[in-house]
Amino acid sequence: MEDGYTPALRESIERVEATRPARLQETWPMMTPAEKQEVLRKYHPDYKPEGMRELRVGPAKGMRTPHELADLLEGHSLLRTASLDLENVDYDTDVLIIGAGGAGSAAAIMARQEGARVLMVTKLRHGDANTMMAQGGIQAADKPVDSPVRHYLDVMGGGHFTNDPDLVEALVRDAPEVIAWLESLGCMFDKEPDGTLVTIHGGGTSRKRMHSARDYSGAEIMRTLRDEVRSYPEDITVVEFAPAIELIMDDQGQAAGAVLLNLETGEHLVVRAKTTIIATGGSGRLHYQGFATTNHYGATGDGVVLAYRVGARAAFLDTMQYHPTGAAYPTQIVGLLVTEKVRGLGAQVCNVDGKQFVYPRETRDVEASAIIRECVEAGNGVTTPSGFVGVWLDSPMIDLIHGPGTIEKELPAMVRQFARFGVDIIRDPMLIYPTLHYQNGGVALLPDGATSIPNLYGAGEISGGVHGRNRLMGNSLLEVTVYGRRAGRAAGQRAREVKLGKLPLAHVDAWERELAASGIETEVESPLVLPDYARRGR
Repeated sequence: MEDGYTPALRESIERVEATRPARLQETWPMMTPAEKQEVLRKYHPDYKPEGMRELRVGPAKGMRTPHELADLLEGHSLLRTASLDLENVDYDTDVLIIGAGGAGSAAAIMARQEGARVLMVTKLRHGDANTMMAQGGIQAADKPVDSPVRHYLDVMGGGHFTNDPDLVEALVRDAPEVIAWLESLGCMFDKEPDGTLVTIHGGGTSRKRMHSARDYSGAEIMRTLRDEVRSYPEDITVVEFAPAIELIMDDQGQAAGAVLLNLETGEHLVVRAKTTIIATGGSGRLHYQGFATTNHYGATGDGVVLAYRVGARAAFLDTMQYHPTGAAYPTQIVGLLVTEKVRGLGAQVCNVDGKQFVYPRETRDVEASAIIRECVEAGNGVTTPSGFVGVWLDSPMIDLIHGPGTIEKELPAMVRQFARFGVDIIRDPMLIYPTLHYQNGGVALLPDGATSIPNLYGAGEISGGVHGRNRLMGNSLLEVTVYGRRAGRAAGQRAREVKLGKLPLAHVDAWERELAASGIETEVESPLVLPDYARRGR
């Protein structure tokens, strides 16, 4: 294999190799609670006052959120000048699901089981979602040495005890059932020779409860759910390349569908639905504070914008997750997720001199903050030819700990991704730096997925509350399936009794009046739908 590392980077790698024998015998100690709070306050992007502002309009007026998201939440509707006949309905359905990732697909399956006609719409293709990007695994306390109570305590602690306890309880209670359900649909989790499901540690966990499918767990779960949805074309209709750009409210104040934009023709399509589920995923493609991101191309925060404009209650809009291990080199893959499974298998984080500086399984926010500190304040980062700075994740340790072939067996996708650029992660460490990964906050939900708006539900990354101020590894894929199932079931049941009124777009006019009254002058129209890298210079 061609060597993808430059001579200067190779010099630092030699120091990493020289310290490896000693580091195999030691682990950097965990931080005390006080030390964790200090490093978060000083270095985590969520705590930088210049990165956020208070919202000036809407149901969360006064709440802090990143400037990039605030611009969209305070933007004009894409329909402010459109002339639509809402009585001329293009699709009429029981349950409308906006988004076709893991949460939307799980919701569709459960809504169908409740006897509902389902329409699922997506801005890209079915399965183009952050679910596909998730690598490490999915948590569930289904071993005799574990319990949902322990899982609950880990989740609450990881979120700094700010989480909504009812949402966390639902998450951990449903987890074992979700694993069994996914298996029944054909999901191929890693197993021991005797058929026992393999579980490993993740950051912030007190037990080994991470179930995985090598290092493409999200892709395997998404494949399973997508195949199941496609098994019922008579009950579940999927419309691709047609994002929702505005929700519809009836004259009784109920969610009643959405207006779609056909990306191929530019025409507007009207959907009337008895219940609506928002499952549009995250907002990493807004690149908060200039960070690279792990997110798929369509992750522009659309669902939060749509729900906000109809008055849905928001929660935790000021907290995002910056995954500690995003690729910092090669340049072509900067921001690419390096799964936490790498650290879970024993790889240590070390600086330019091959020295440890942080416990490798701290919670993600603390781990990321420590890496930023090491690079920014201590000046012990590794600078790449393109000017990025990172630290080493010493992946060769994994084979030394668990035996030759472990990396290739457990991390095949990662091996291939780096090998494309001449980097052999079996032989050499990976250069990493925190990357924008997950939207911890969003629309406030009840345990059944209901929002504060009648007949409007949410699921997946658009939700706010279950993770508090920080998400643990493996709880994203769990949230997707748990709340996708819950929202789908509740929306399907509710659809049996809903009677819709007339379909005006009065809330759009009301929103524009509120913008004008607030004195906000903006040319921004939202939702963004797709990122504009040419305009933003990225």
